[in-house]
Amino acid sequence: MSSLNARPSVHRPAAFVPETAFGTWFLRTYTWEHHVLRVALEDLKRLMTHPCPEAPVILDVGCGHGLSFRLLGEAFQPQRIIGVDMHHESLARAQSAAHGLGFPVELIAGDCRTLGCASESIDIIFCHQTFHHLVHQEASLAEFNRVLKPGGTLLFAESTDAYIRSWVIRLLFRHPMQVQKSAEGYLDMIRDYGFSFSTQNVSLPYLWWSRARDFGLLERFGLLQPPPPGKRRETLVNVAAVKN
Repeated sequence: MSSLNARPSVHRPAAFVPETAFGTWFLRTYTWEHHVLRVALEDLKRLMTHPCPEAPVILDVGCGHGLSFRLLGEAFQPQRIIGVDMHHESLARAQSAAHGLGFPVELIAGDCRTLGCASESIDIIFCHQTFHHLVHQEASLAEFNRVLKPGGTLLFAESTDAYIRSWVIRLLFRHPMQVQKSAEGYLDMIRDYGFSFSTQNVSLPYLWWSRARDFGLLERFGLLQPPPPGKRRETLVNVAAVKN
């Protein structure tokens, strides 16, 4: 069961940079679902060290085609999921993905700066590979803080500037380059907007698809060992943060 709501149109500065046709296609591929989305969600759940409420209300910001709904359902058995995205074509596909899940899904065509959810009404926010598209990142984090219940969880998975600025990503995708951040930059911003976490709630995956220089091929052939953390430019950051 799903519903699709559109917020009233208000003239505001662009909130995100639209994806390329290639990017829109890629977000519904097997590679995206299984090698990117599923892997990130499994890692984020592992990073949670605080209790998860039973039957949580989950807000999936930047839900895209809705491939996350089934995975979130399997991971958390939610009471319901609210999916938000600004791309209407993706939301139409997400509406199909929401059918037959065993829990209701509400879809909202809207902006992360103004989510339209009541204050302190959400248990978990799932924010996967969304922030590098957003122009107003700080305002979005402030809104996340507003809608999360006290002690609510932000599951945040993002690509860093090292990856977004790589030649292959700049060729195939489109992003607001002026707001891209390092792993530490994202973690600092999350702390600054009212969330807490420790080192055990953070991971810095160094996955093959995030290394645009050779996509890990040299390692696969035994020609190169990956540099250890602290000796490399991190390409990904995952954090399970709690609202203060």
